[in-house]
Amino acid sequence: MRSTCYAVFMLLLFHSGLGAQKPNILLIISDDLNTRIGPYMNIDKHTPHLDRLADAGVRFAHAYCQYPCCGPSRASFMSGLYPETNGVLTNNDQPGSYKKETPALANHPSMAGFFRENGYFTARVSKIYHMGVPGGIERGETGGDEPDSWDYAYNVMASETLSPGKLELLSPKNQHYGSNFARMVVPDEMEETQADYMATTQAIAILENRAGKVPEQGTNKQRIKKDAPFFLAVGFVRPHVPLIAPENCFAPYLESEVVLPPLKIGENVPEQALRQQNEKLFGMNELQKRRTISAYMASVRFMDQQVGRLLETLDRLKLRDKTIVIFLSDHGYNLGEHDCWSKISLWEGTVRTPLIISVPGYENNYGTTCTAITELIDLYPTLTELCGFAGKEPAILQGKSLAGFLNGEKETDRDASAFTISYQGGDATLRTERWRYTRWGENIGQGNEELYDHLSDPEESVNLATYAEFRSVLEDMRHKFELAREKARSGLK
Repeated sequence: MRSTCYAVFMLLLFHSGLGAQKPNILLIISDDLNTRIGPYMNIDKHTPHLDRLADAGVRFAHAYCQYPCCGPSRASFMSGLYPETNGVLTNNDQPGSYKKETPALANHPSMAGFFRENGYFTARVSKIYHMGVPGGIERGETGGDEPDSWDYAYNVMASETLSPGKLELLSPKNQHYGSNFARMVVPDEMEETQADYMATTQAIAILENRAGKVPEQGTNKQRIKKDAPFFLAVGFVRPHVPLIAPENCFAPYLESEVVLPPLKIGENVPEQALRQQNEKLFGMNELQKRRTISAYMASVRFMDQQVGRLLETLDRLKLRDKTIVIFLSDHGYNLGEHDCWSKISLWEGTVRTPLIISVPGYENNYGTTCTAITELIDLYPTLTELCGFAGKEPAILQGKSLAGFLNGEKETDRDASAFTISYQGGDATLRTERWRYTRWGENIGQGNEELYDHLSDPEESVNLATYAEFRSVLEDMRHKFELAREKARSGLK
């Protein structure tokens, strides 16, 4: 037990039934962000505010999404259910539709909805579920949502592709803005026109509201829940394409200094694993690839600046020691690894995501790294336990609490695994402590499998699925894969 006396005191304070207010929750979600950030790669001065958050929390080094696509992934971790259980398998599926279509889930609250039902003031700012970026966000649309989760919701209406600046298409074979690569440098004095800046400004206003005094008369007190803790979810759209950021964010990332990843593709890699290759979908030349990566890094930097504004507000309002802060992305992102780009694929870089959790009172574990395999659906039960609702959370939740990793009671879980699907569930991958096994389609033995040893091959360059000496490992991973797939598909049985 490494928990300090102070941590124990804070835990008792949070969970006390003697009237002590439960902790606030600030949930920050980035869009299409991989782990090429300071807390994971020690990139100096790239994401200083995320670095600061990681220094005041626990960094989860092996957190995985359940679907490498915005809508299904977000609906999954917000419901605490695998995509094949809640039925959200495309960006067009509404996140709350499972309540109508599946009787057993009719009363299942989202993560935010659970806290609202238990007395929290809940607010959503910008993209938490799927939203058209660009497109819907330029019209101020809600996008996908579960409106009964929120006491207050704010949709940003942003300029995006209409921002002041020159929009440069970088992917000649893909001209659909939203899935192609394009960049725009916005003048620094116009940064306030950008979606993430506006979202942060609104989130700061909400924090000011919660920290200040509000009128007590009339229905206003009941609506605002003046004395309630808050659950504030803030969604940033960067670094989702189009890659738009102020000029100061581009300055550190000269395209001439960008290093493209080496192209290492084994001869026995299934063709299905390579559907996101450059020549098949994007047609970028070397200069366009460099500009894409440079603009992606600039977009990450701009998003990090907004994280800094939120953290500074928590400090200024003296809310930091009362607030659990979580930062994550909906999935990872490829930038040329295996010659693949964007999301949807089932490579490590596509399905691995940042996850940082900072809990006041757990200072003894600040700045540490959890190396255990975790899933984004673990977030729902983690927060319910941290906030004193253990045993009261929905029984249907398919994740597991990570609280033990946060308070120091637990260091690893060698039996843990992460299951991720893509292409509406027909294809899937399983990650264990050492191995990744991927299967394209339902059947086996048709040249449609991948097996990678992350102990010796973390970049997944050598597919061992056809190597006779790894036959026993392959059989074991096939078995574990089937168990994981059954769990993901049979959560209601």
